[in-house]
Amino acid sequence: MKTSLHQNLQFSRRGLTRRSFLHTVSATAAATGFLSLQDMMSLQAAELRKRGKKMIVLWMQGGPSQLETFDPKPTTDISGPTKSIKTILPGVEIAHAWPETAKALDKATIIRSMTSKEGNHQRATYQMHTGYLPSGSVKHPGLGANLATHLETPDFDLPSVVSIGRPASGLHAGHLGINYEPFIVDQPGQMPKNVVQSVESARYDRRRKLLSRVDSEFTKQGAGQVVADHQKLYGKAAQMVLSKNLEAFNLEEESQGLRDSYGDTDFGRGCLLARRLIETGVPYVEVNHRNWDTHQEIFEATDRLAGEVDPALATLLGDLQTRGMLDDTLVVWMGEFGRTPRINPRTGRDHFPRAFNALLAGAGVRGGQVIGSTTKDGSMVDDQPVTIGDLFTSICHALDVDPTSETISPLGRPMKIVEEGALVEGLFG
Repeated sequence: MKTSLHQNLQFSRRGLTRRSFLHTVSATAAATGFLSLQDMMSLQAAELRKRGKKMIVLWMQGGPSQLETFDPKPTTDISGPTKSIKTILPGVEIAHAWPETAKALDKATIIRSMTSKEGNHQRATYQMHTGYLPSGSVKHPGLGANLATHLETPDFDLPSVVSIGRPASGLHAGHLGINYEPFIVDQPGQMPKNVVQSVESARYDRRRKLLSRVDSEFTKQGAGQVVADHQKLYGKAAQMVLSKNLEAFNLEEESQGLRDSYGDTDFGRGCLLARRLIETGVPYVEVNHRNWDTHQEIFEATDRLAGEVDPALATLLGDLQTRGMLDDTLVVWMGEFGRTPRINPRTGRDHFPRAFNALLAGAGVRGGQVIGSTTKDGSMVDDQPVTIGDLFTSICHALDVDPTSETISPLGRPMKIVEEGALVEGLFG
């Protein structure tokens, strides 16, 4: 019996896809009796492990209310009109605006006992991205930049850190250099601005040589470091423009059904793009969803905001799992703090860092559980408080990165990824 390989092979922006190769080889080997099912599964698992760990952050800018997301307090005076709904986990309920996430919680862990002391937006956002409070003398590297130095693949031709939407305070490279500054995608679903090569290659090369001569003269005038940084940035951009991996930004390659499942919103498209970038090899992607600063009309606003985030979050977890990527991809949903249990006169909730929630999935996180709790009146953490340092330590553990790894600041100060923190108990199975 002849077995044809070429009819089943599929090609992508990277050429022959790993999945197509593995599927074809496995199917052919099984048909000819060379591999058992267990052997085929081992082959695929070994190939998936070569991809390395990656991270997707879903950033809820403004501070989402824990009471209107994953720690509702139904039948209490603080709940307002927010109802709770059952989830796939027995005995666990979340707010009513999250029906798709409720079905996907077997893949995720909710931490209801996040706590910090910083209630200012900019300072709290900086802390939730760097692990440090802002300092006038130091620009701390963001967690994304720190992780990318450990997770990136040498000579990879797309950026190591990508921000889909305007980057949050703290999502920067600090002293780690321009290679780890976030590449900003303003409109997911469209190719990045200025990446289409509109001139022929020979003319493009002449322009680059001319720029090199200008840079050389500028260096002679004492601007060596500025020129070096510019050349790094320009070289990275030129490499990206010519890369076949640029097709990762083309969402039209995905089925209409999958795109619909993520949602016809910037956030939905952003989550789909995040998956494609991670699949291509980008180690850190953050998708920004704005307007969670709900000081007024919180109940209507949260229903609207969750209507965009809920389907995208649930679809992302399912999509990663279906593609065999969830074991190596950490997904973190979070904001800078929570909202007050007390409803203010404008039917809103104000800043509340004392007790808030986050959601994690993938990369060894044990799904299907809730960690920590808050008091019945929502005023404080009741069980297992989790600090930002604890969260960052656990993120590093999931990604096989040493949280005590140090870099040296321009002032000669050694700086750890995490200054102080412990692994969140029970987060990993």
